[in-house]
Amino acid sequence: MTRSLLLSNVRLADGQPVSVSIAGGRIAALGAQVEAQLGGLVEDGGGALLLPGFVEGHTHIDKTNWGQSWYRNEVGPALTDRISNEREWRKTSGHDAAAQSLALARAFVQAGTTRLRTHVDIDTDARLRYLDGVFSTRQTLSDVLDMQIVAFPQSGMLIRPGTVELLGSALAAGADVLGALDPALIDGDPVASLNATFELAERYHKPIDIHLHEPGEVGAFTLKLLLDRVEAMGMQAQVVVSHAFCLGALPERERDALLERIAHLRVALLTSAPPSRPVPPLKLCRDKGITIFGGNDGIRDTWSPYGVPDMLERAMLIGMRYDLRRDDDIAIAFDCVSNAAAQGCGFSDYGLHVGARADLVLVDAQSVAQAVVSRPKRRLVVANGRVVARNGELVDAV
Repeated sequence: MTRSLLLSNVRLADGQPVSVSIAGGRIAALGAQVEAQLGGLVEDGGGALLLPGFVEGHTHIDKTNWGQSWYRNEVGPALTDRISNEREWRKTSGHDAAAQSLALARAFVQAGTTRLRTHVDIDTDARLRYLDGVFSTRQTLSDVLDMQIVAFPQSGMLIRPGTVELLGSALAAGADVLGALDPALIDGDPVASLNATFELAERYHKPIDIHLHEPGEVGAFTLKLLLDRVEAMGMQAQVVVSHAFCLGALPERERDALLERIAHLRVALLTSAPPSRPVPPLKLCRDKGITIFGGNDGIRDTWSPYGVPDMLERAMLIGMRYDLRRDDDIAIAFDCVSNAAAQGCGFSDYGLHVGARADLVLVDAQSVAQAVVSRPKRRLVVANGRVVARNGELVDAV
């Protein structure tokens, strides 16, 4: 059983000095006059800034090369080039989804991520092999990392017969969320593709997280079809649209009409804030009440050599992509990898309040904005009430 813990001499984002009492993996008390429980552990925070554990809202830990030798990327520019190359490489290289997902997940924890949503490839070549590898990682780190797994048809669904059935098997086996991918440009039939997706979600009582890379008017058409199904099937607050590049490229009138429906149906949006693609309008989405949050997407894989498992860096990249310069605006970028991400993914009991799961990060920074910009070494990471990293290094038990 985890011993009680007191974090003393820490500061909230508003500068208020507090202590945090942790018992049973939860925040038991938070305030200026909190004392240690009898026999409990005490950690002096040294005046560090107290942040909630970070949330990775969209990544692909099953396909990473993290910690491995350099992958020479010579892939063609099209989305289908990357999909085909990756599928062949994973089939022939001996890539181990269990070992690699564990290595990347541990690196996430080391840098302060305590909640994570990962998309895992389901296809007719690998079937459920990659899923089984990530299931193993989830079990290994279950005490410290709250992981949601998305069953994701990376190679397409309708264009590869048998994939629908495999997705159903993945959901039955324990995947938390049903994924989908570009119903028009990959599957070639957005109506049939979305029908199959929503029928699976209804059958297995699962939420949906769809990759929508489709640009401009094509993306808008698919998005309208998706929103129609959300409304018809009563799936409000159960759907995430990841990337949603089309929302960054449409005329304002058409874009705003879509945003109004997205807000009304409580559909959430995910952005990795890529520098080379259109992105949904962050502040406008928030003003309309839309939950928009952040994630890394792939990290060091055959798609891209970029990315690190550090959500403060992702927050910084969100801030740079959206030209967030004021301290209060940079705090919005941090919200994208903390509270908004927890809300968008449906992670419960999150935050800095009594009763929340005790997922906490201490950094030497004067403010949230400085933490995002400077990305200091994590002085302490607490996950589910346990100290899991100290001074930027995992403790032995993790």
